[in-house]
Formats: sequence, structure tokens, C-alpha cells
Amino acid sequence: MPKISVVRDDLFKALGKTYTQDEFDELCAQYGLELDDVTTEKAIIRKEKHLDGVEDESTEDEEVIYKIEIPANRYDLLCIEGLVRALRVYLGLDEIPTYTLSDISKESMLKMHVKKETSVIRPFIVCAVLRGITFNEARYKSFIDLQDKLHQNICRRRTLVAIGTHDLDTLQGPFTYEALSPKEINFVPLKQDKSFRADELMKFYNSDMKLKKFLHIIEDSPVYPVIYDSKRTVLSLPPIINGARSAITLRTKNVFIECTATDLTKAKIVLNTMVSMFSEYCERKFEVEPVEVICSNGESCVFPDLSSFDMEVPLTKITGRIGISLDATQVTNLLTKMQLRAEQVSSDKESIIRVSVPPTRSDVLEACDVAEDVAVAYDFNKIPRTQPVLSTQGRQQPLSQLSYLIRLEIVAAGFTEVLTWILCSNEENFSMLNRKDNKTSVTVANPRSSDFEATRTNLMSGLLKTVRENNHHPKPIKIFEMGDVVLLDDTKDVGARNSRKVAALYCDESSGYEVISGLVQRIMQIVDVPWIENPKDGDNTGYFIAGSKNTESTAFLPGREADIILNGKQVGSLGIVHPKVLSNFNISFPCSYMEMDVECFL
Repeated sequence: MPKISVVRDDLFKALGKTYTQDEFDELCAQYGLELDDVTTEKAIIRKEKHLDGVEDESTEDEEVIYKIEIPANRYDLLCIEGLVRALRVYLGLDEIPTYTLSDISKESMLKMHVKKETSVIRPFIVCAVLRGITFNEARYKSFIDLQDKLHQNICRRRTLVAIGTHDLDTLQGPFTYEALSPKEINFVPLKQDKSFRADELMKFYNSDMKLKKFLHIIEDSPVYPVIYDSKRTVLSLPPIINGARSAITLRTKNVFIECTATDLTKAKIVLNTMVSMFSEYCERKFEVEPVEVICSNGESCVFPDLSSFDMEVPLTKITGRIGISLDATQVTNLLTKMQLRAEQVSSDKESIIRVSVPPTRSDVLEACDVAEDVAVAYDFNKIPRTQPVLSTQGRQQPLSQLSYLIRLEIVAAGFTEVLTWILCSNEENFSMLNRKDNKTSVTVANPRSSDFEATRTNLMSGLLKTVRENNHHPKPIKIFEMGDVVLLDDTKDVGARNSRKVAALYCDESSGYEVISGLVQRIMQIVDVPWIENPKDGDNTGYFIAGSKNTESTAFLPGREADIILNGKQVGSLGIVHPKVLSNFNISFPCSYMEMDVECFL
């Protein structure tokens, strides 16, 4: 969950009341928030410098800072402005604000022209203007902090959306959003005093602790997104850095906000959040000036969209889900406390509540969200506890129970359990294990890394990688894993299925085949499967181990591989790992390995 830090005295001043710590903690709990920590600026600095135990000799009074945990989908609470507004409406101190657009014609609006080349890198942009805004130090800090919080949260570290804010008085519209070769882009970035080419800027910020984590978003692209004004002044190189020319200061009066994105819906939410929070400080409170965005195909849209959307929810869907009895008037009053305008709509069959969702509440999508807000306003602690209508008894799934019992026995045999990724590379799945790629693995369409491009079809590569990373440990290394592999299956509606496997690996100066073979016998013993002395007699009730008939390349040494046969079917294999496979994983000691199906015992 995201957390915001607010100065306690500023918060109480804005709320119009001074609370004790316990009282404010209770208020947060009622609204679905959590007062996570109470600290000071100096204490935070001492903690960052790992000086927690060092006493500060300063006797100056320190500002108390409240760290408040916010629900991840409540973007409107990520700054003190939104938090105070929500709590004041909840306490009945303020009315629900109405957000409006300036009444100007389309011809008078600022224009943002989008070039078609942007479609290959960051296709969307939305914009707005805050006119006549007044900043002080606290407001300016909150303005910057909200951008950072949104970037970390809904913007997914700028991969989905990147916010740029500019002093409009230093620029000249109309604006253009383009995608150019890095060598064609040249400007002075924020907090710098010399001009950089875009490709030079990537190298320059490669050592910047804050910005280097965003470079990967565009650095491998043949074109970079860039925003210009009519005089070819660079506003920003999204999602990396703004230009120095349009930097915002405490003296800024008109703010131009642009959000470039790969997800238009997220961009709209981010823009609405920014303008709705800080339009409070404009000359015309809660009024925002729109901007026309003109696409390369001639289509145009006006942003932001601050209209509310209406949804009708049956009263029974609200009260029934919460488990309380409320009439329509009580429900509408509770929704008003949560900044949702509501009214009762007449209906012949049942009472309907029409809810008007403001642009700040992007988290309200369905009837269940409305019911949740009613429950919060009502106070969860006041909801009476009731016995469930149906009597059910929870229990462990048979497969999970069997897996747990087998796991305990393997641990008792001296093996250490490991947990490895279910995603791996195609090489680790096949060629590194000396196996042919038979197209049985599920592949990831757009993998972020070649290390995670397919689902594993066996547990062997994970255990071998574990040995490789722990090669310096004393021998023997005895490890095992109980986990799922994923196999293609046309009979399933999703085209694939999970299969539970158990695997064990022994690594020492000698192969230790007898250790692995003994472990297989122990597993069969605890699941009560008898050993078949003479398989040729036709008795299939039990298991036996037979030499492998596999003539193709395998992960095992030829002549040192065996199949585990249960009730006439092969359910696993064991053997000494092939030296070539060990070399592929940089392992210098011989290993023995076994892997078998677990579901066959059910």
C-alpha cells in the first residue's frame, strides 16, 4: 500500500481541529486508512543515514510527521489536499466539490498536435491547464510529491504514464508531440545549464540514482518522444526529464500539464487526479482549462474529462452485501460522506440508488464498490456479526495434503527444500538439458527478459541452477523441490494444464545414484505402493524401476538412466546427470537426479 507523509500541524489546521494521536488514528481507521507511523523530519534523515541509535543533541522543536497508509486504488488520497478534502466531507464540514471546465470555445483552446510517428513509442497524450494558481512552499512540495506517488503507483514507474508539468508563461502554443531520432533532439534538461543531445542524455543519466531506472523505457527505441512549443522549445523528453526552460517555480501562475502514455485510460485518470487536487489553489476554485489534442488523422479530443458518470444500483445489492438493514435515505447520506452524490430513483419493483461518481473516484466501477463505500461510511466495526447461512467445513485439497506428507518425508531423509521460478528460458527448458524442443512449453508473448520467456516443463533446470549458485557450499548438496510444471493440453479450455511434480538432486564427489534411488523407494513406501519383484509376470499392481529405453538425447548419462513404472505406466525417471548438462550449468561435481509425478498417487 502507498504511504503519504504529512506534517501533523498542517493537517490539523486544514481539518480545522486538533486531534490527539489516538483520536486521529481512530478517524483514519473509520475511513479505511491506517496511521502507520509518527516521526519527525530529523528522525527520517537519521534513519536514512543508519544513525537510528545516535541521539540528536538539538533542542529545537521538530515538526511531527504522520505517515498514513492509503488504499492502492484511492489515487485521490495521495496528497494532503485530497486527504483533507475527503476527511472534511466525511466529517460533514464541507460539501462535495464540483469540478468544472473553463467556458472557452474550441478555437480559443490551446492545441496539442500529435504526429503519427509517436504511435511506435508512446501513442497517447492528454493535457490541461491550471490558470491563476498560487503556490507556496508546502503546496509546491505537495505538487511534486503527488507526481512521484502517481508515477510509482498507477503509472507503474512511468512505463504506462509519465507526467510533465510546465510554467505556461515561458512557452508559446500550439504544441506538438513528436517522435524523432535521438540525434535530432537537443535541449537543456531540468536542473542543468548546458544543452544535451537525447542520446548523450541517456549516457549522462546512466549514473543518476533517480532517473537511470526509467531509461530502459525508451533508450533502445529508434525514436524518442518529445514535446515542442511553437518556437521549437522542448517541454519534455517523456518519460525521462522535462526541459529547464519551462521549469515550475513558486512564482508560477499558469501550469501546463501533459501526460504521455501507452495506456489512455490510465492517462485520463492521472490527469484528472492532478487537476482536481490542485485546482483548489486556482483563482477560480476547482475550474480547469481544457486543451484540444489533435491526432495525426485529424480526429480531436478535449481533455480533461471532468464529467461524472451515473450508475444505478438496487438498494438490496448494497445492504445485502454488507449485511445491514438501511433505507434509501440512510444509504444516500452515507454515500455523500464518501464524496458520491446519490439519490433514490422510484421503481415499481425495488428501490434503486442512482450514484454520481466524480472524476476523482476512478476506483468506483461496480455495485460492489458502492457497497464498500457505504460500509466504510457506516463503520465496519458497527456491522453486526452473523452466522453464515450455509454450514461448510474447510479442508486441505487431497493433492496439497499428499504433497505436504511427501515433503516431510524427504526433509526427514536429509534433503533441503528449494523454491524456484516457474518461468525460465527456452534454453534452460531444452537445449541446456540436452533435450529437443518438442513445443510442449507455454511461451510468454512479450517477455521482459529472456530468462522468463517460457513456463518450465520440468524441475531439473531450477535445481541445477540452485546448485550452480551454491557450488561453494560443503558437499554433499541434497536438495529437492515440490512444485508445478505447465504443459500444453488441447483438452483444457485454456490450452494448458498444471502438473504437480517432485524432484530431488544429489551432488557430491561421487554421483550418489544409490541415494536418489533410495529416496524413490522411500516415497513409494510412505504412499503404500508395493514393489513388483518380477514385472514380466504381468503384475501391474505396484511399481518397479527399469532401464530407460529412450534412444534420444537426454539429460542423463547413457546407460545410467532408469524409468519409474507405476501400475504399468511411466511416472518418472532417475539417473546420473550427463556431464554435458553439468557443464552447461557450470557444475564441476557429479550429480544424480530423480523426478516423478505426484498426481498419479491420488
